[in-house]
Amino acid sequence: MKNLLKRLFRFCFVLILSFPLLSVAQNNSNIFTMALTGDAIITRKLSVYKEPQFLDMIKLIRSADVAFTNLEMLLHDFEPYPMHRSGGTWMRAEPYMADELVWAGFDMVAKANNHTGDYGVEGMRLTSKYVDESGLVSAGTGESLEEAREAKFLETSEARVALISCASTFPDHSRAGTSRGDTNARPGLSPVRYNTTYVVTKEQLKNLRDIRTSIGYRRSWSRPEESENELNFSGRYYKVGDKNEILTTPNQGDLDEMSQVVRNASHMADYTIVTIHAHESDGEKSVPAKFLVQFARKMIDAGADVFVGHGPHVLRGIEIYKGKPIFYSLGDFMFQNETLLRLPEENYAGFDLGRDAQVGDWNDARYANDTRGFPAEAEIWESVVAVPEWKKSELSAIKLYPITLGFGESRTVRGRPMFADKKLGKKIIGDLQDRSKPFGTKIQYKNDIGIITNIK
Repeated sequence: MKNLLKRLFRFCFVLILSFPLLSVAQNNSNIFTMALTGDAIITRKLSVYKEPQFLDMIKLIRSADVAFTNLEMLLHDFEPYPMHRSGGTWMRAEPYMADELVWAGFDMVAKANNHTGDYGVEGMRLTSKYVDESGLVSAGTGESLEEAREAKFLETSEARVALISCASTFPDHSRAGTSRGDTNARPGLSPVRYNTTYVVTKEQLKNLRDIRTSIGYRRSWSRPEESENELNFSGRYYKVGDKNEILTTPNQGDLDEMSQVVRNASHMADYTIVTIHAHESDGEKSVPAKFLVQFARKMIDAGADVFVGHGPHVLRGIEIYKGKPIFYSLGDFMFQNETLLRLPEENYAGFDLGRDAQVGDWNDARYANDTRGFPAEAEIWESVVAVPEWKKSELSAIKLYPITLGFGESRTVRGRPMFADKKLGKKIIGDLQDRSKPFGTKIQYKNDIGIITNIK
């Protein structure tokens, strides 16, 4: 009875808060739309704000048949303890933030990211509990590798949608594991690992080998024998090439397992979304790492209808691959990491802050009073809501709605999204045009939004 009353209360809460916006036009049954966003680092309520630019954005999200975001936040009341290592900051917010996402119109969330394990397995489990109770469909974590990998499904009146979530950026303790039957499986997130090769000149390789010999470094017996043009040193693999570069390729085992999950889901759903949390870049953080491009295309080959990346906190280019959209990163949708309630000692110790320091002092030290890091980087606070449309199961349009998270505003304001004004919106779409050119994607700026013109 208690759980039933709680669910009834949550339903009434969402219904009441949604009342002012219930006039959204009904969807044409021939058109199926998704509203796709990047990272949601949420620590404050959404439902109390009334700006027209904000409410119009909420209307857009609610009007889609399916709305997705990456929940880069743990939800609990500090029952679990912080792990010795985090994804950068120990993320945590009140459990009712899941209801705030439902109020905003979201249906599906990813849970695999570099903060999944910040508060250990219990923090991960509590987050899943509150997300499930809110009615959100979520994927990416589980009690075993198999469970973390599996697709989760959203039922709508128009279509059945599968969500598959994974991450390439994570502390290793967050990675889920399998069992041979004689030990318990390890709870955690669905991982996509990758291999890295550092390409150097012959002279550079000789210098590295001389250094290895001079310091008495012993090559691991588990490594294969080296040729004269390759070297394993200090956990890195080097080989000779024509120019210096870093090559990355997806782990074959993870690639095969994820492909099988996608193939299975595509036979059980009308639309399949694959999403990954990936900080890794190829030089500039707005350029996806090579392994990520390979991985995204393989997921489309396996049957995914759309691929959504997030993690680097900036927008990356868009590719249309075999008629399916790949969003290499949709940047940030919410970025409220400066209004966390508590932080563990490790965060303070990293900046030589004493026992009397508070979260505000840590923010000041980390960002040098907003003169460096995230507060000083404009593109962190610029993004889009991507809205792909399908007509009779064929991709028919992709619209990109520019949003701002309030660059230059105070900590109590920035981090919450709303539609950008014309000047900033044109700049955001311009950035996406430039970053999408290497993939052959053409984006037109029209009526204050971006429209992809070569979707076939």
